[in-house]
Amino acid sequence: MKTLPKERRYETFSYLPPLTDSQVVKQLEYTLSQGYFPCVEFNEDSAAETYYWTMWKLPLFNATSPQEVLNEVQQCRSEYPNCYIRIVAFDNIKQCQVMSFIVHKPSKY
Repeated sequence: MKTLPKERRYETFSYLPPLTDSQVVKQLEYTLSQGYFPCVEFNEDSAAETYYWTMWKLPLFNATSPQEVLNEVQQCRSEYPNCYIRIVAFDNIKQCQVMSFIVHKPSKY
């Protein structure tokens, strides 16, 4: 039996190829349809023990379309190209983070 090659894994979609912008839009459509609030975060390291990432801006409470969130991701990518960027979703009923996924990895990886 052959195992997967040893490599760094990150979050929910880490075993898949990098998400395209259209795939990110689909995830954001789901996020917004569930009533979750998306937020863009970035960090230089993606280690599992790194709990706190820097918020790009406050959570996008008024976001109504995936394109609004994707625009924020693209702005963050242009300003911090050497950082990991992820989208997290917050549930205002449970008062917690309910999902997160990486949308950008630095070019060195």
